[in-house]
Amino acid sequence: MSLDGGMMDPHAFTRILFQDFPSWEVSFFYLVGFAAIGSFIYGVYREVRKYLRGVPDARVIWDYAHIKQGIVAIATHRTLVRRDPYAGMAHRAIFYGFGVLFMGTSIITLEYDITSKLFGIHYWYGDFYLWFKLAMNIAGVSLVGGLIYMMVRRGWIKPPKLDYARPDRAPDAPDYDRSNYRIEDWLFLWILVIIGVSGFVLSGARMIWLADRPEVWDIRWWSPVGAFFAYGLRALGLDAEGAVILRQLIWWSHGALALTLISLIPYTKAKHIFTAIISLVVRDPLPAQRLPKVPEGQEQIGYRFLTDMSWKQLLHLDACTKCGRCHEACPARTTGGPLSPRDVILSLRELANSALQYSAVPEQSKLAMHGTGVGQVSSETLWACRTCMACVEICPVAVEHVPIIVQMRRALVEEGDMDPLLQKTLQTIHKSGNSFGESRRKRGGWAKGLPFPVKDARKEPVDVLWFVGDYASFDPRNQKVSQAFARLMHAAGIDFGILYDGESNAGNDIRRVGEEGLYEHLAESNISAMQSADFNRVVTTDPHSFNTIKNEYPDFGGQFEIEHYTSFVMKLIEEGRLTVKKQLGHRVTFHDPCHLGRFNKGYDAPRKLLEAIGCELVEMKRCKDNSFCCGAGGGRIWVPDPVGTEKPAQNRMREAASIEGLEVYVVSCPKDLTMFEDALKTTGYEGKFVVRELLEMLEEALEINLVEAEVTA
Repeated sequence: MSLDGGMMDPHAFTRILFQDFPSWEVSFFYLVGFAAIGSFIYGVYREVRKYLRGVPDARVIWDYAHIKQGIVAIATHRTLVRRDPYAGMAHRAIFYGFGVLFMGTSIITLEYDITSKLFGIHYWYGDFYLWFKLAMNIAGVSLVGGLIYMMVRRGWIKPPKLDYARPDRAPDAPDYDRSNYRIEDWLFLWILVIIGVSGFVLSGARMIWLADRPEVWDIRWWSPVGAFFAYGLRALGLDAEGAVILRQLIWWSHGALALTLISLIPYTKAKHIFTAIISLVVRDPLPAQRLPKVPEGQEQIGYRFLTDMSWKQLLHLDACTKCGRCHEACPARTTGGPLSPRDVILSLRELANSALQYSAVPEQSKLAMHGTGVGQVSSETLWACRTCMACVEICPVAVEHVPIIVQMRRALVEEGDMDPLLQKTLQTIHKSGNSFGESRRKRGGWAKGLPFPVKDARKEPVDVLWFVGDYASFDPRNQKVSQAFARLMHAAGIDFGILYDGESNAGNDIRRVGEEGLYEHLAESNISAMQSADFNRVVTTDPHSFNTIKNEYPDFGGQFEIEHYTSFVMKLIEEGRLTVKKQLGHRVTFHDPCHLGRFNKGYDAPRKLLEAIGCELVEMKRCKDNSFCCGAGGGRIWVPDPVGTEKPAQNRMREAASIEGLEVYVVSCPKDLTMFEDALKTTGYEGKFVVRELLEMLEEALEINLVEAEVTA
């Protein structure tokens, strides 16, 4: 439809912004408007000042690729629709509806206050005006529709992750009750709904008021929702005279609410409109995979005070939307631990808002992050974390919880505030280079039972250096798996070797405990040993070692090409160096190790291997990027769980047991094998299915002879 060729002047098809308003009302509106903008600008200044009280963040990347990635995430809402598609779609409707309405208001302001008055340029009439009306109606429906779903979700569906229950506080704690958050959530929703609906009512009232004018009534269906309200109001008996009064009331209430919202954005949860966007743009591609080094010359290690945090992390606190996805995904919280990643972020946000938003920074005692006071995080909460990255992975606005928790742990380690058994383990590792306290000379002892020698990569060149790891070297059950992998590589004709007593604990979990000094010592020792050897590539059966060698050793000068055994073996099969001779036919499920899966996206190779050996894979509900942690990460394998609480591995066994006809629970990590075999016994499922390492199943399917392995190089 177009107005071209019509009898009426296209300029007649427009809307006079302050139609029939006396000059004092117009002046008053501008006065209120400028006050709202002033409040907004001051609020933004106050927030920026708060962020700048954090330290610089050298890891923030401002290149085109990262900015583009953030913009794409914002535009597609791909991070919001994951695992909660309906809420994600509703937010998308709100986001785009609000965005179009905001742009529409800006276009009107531009024409009325700038282009028309300064340059005599008018464009808000004719065809442009009609299409503008239609676009604004569609945007309004999108906004209100999305908001209504969010209201239904909070008021009637009530997903547990939105209840703000705090596992880290007792009910009598002063900050246990977070009813103020619920009030804020509902006020935010209601203000937006009223703004959206009142805009439609205002349009309908104007149509009734000016129904005798064809330039208003004849084009009513270009504003279909407004026309619907016009007919509804007429049916209720509203005439032109009453419409004038209603229009005046709605105009001012609509405008006042809109200006109030603008003025309050920097002071309320609405600030996430901006902070979440910035957070997504500056997100670290390896937030938990590659933890930060302690800057040279810095005496203090870890975070003790808010001002130790980086500006980006302070912004992360405000980016959090309280959606509860991290709360829901956290294995510590799920199994009764005193940790919710959401509550860590919200507590620190409350502390930052009370201490850093004002003109002067208070004394350090009021900036302390550790403790049980309002806005503080207890040591029990920090030590409950498995650093599995489930929270970071699912956060729709790129909040990086794990690095904050680890930095706070570093401060606890410096003060000796840790479980005595953990402290003893760290001392053992420092002394012996491994968590078992065994002599370094025994590290390669597992290889003595093989019918062929395993080369010492320090003494002769090899193609593949195998970084074995602690559990695969010293734990009797995992030693059998190590022998299976050695036989497999020998059968494939791989020229491989190990470092023997030159290898130490890779340090991945030590770093995530927060013992940065010991980690750097281990990393530098391993890098030195590896650089002294002559090899082309590295393989490991330990996802924890894989992660830190791949992602963190480069910061210490150790650049190595490394693979986890799953992708390594898959290539050997594809190249024909290994041949599957037996289809196992088991009904299996597979557990994605955190450090192979979430940390390094190694989802496909294990599944391809299971398919290659003829297994029927049935996925658990929590799999791949949503895989549930075994509970060993972050040093928790060395810390006993509280008596009477469920362990994450036990929770996982119950999930696996729900699979009908399950025969084998397959793992590909030494710590997983240890944790799940123990959990299988303690949960009472022993005899119903078994826990096996994928390497053991591969050896069976490949029919590798223990004495005379057929070399197919």
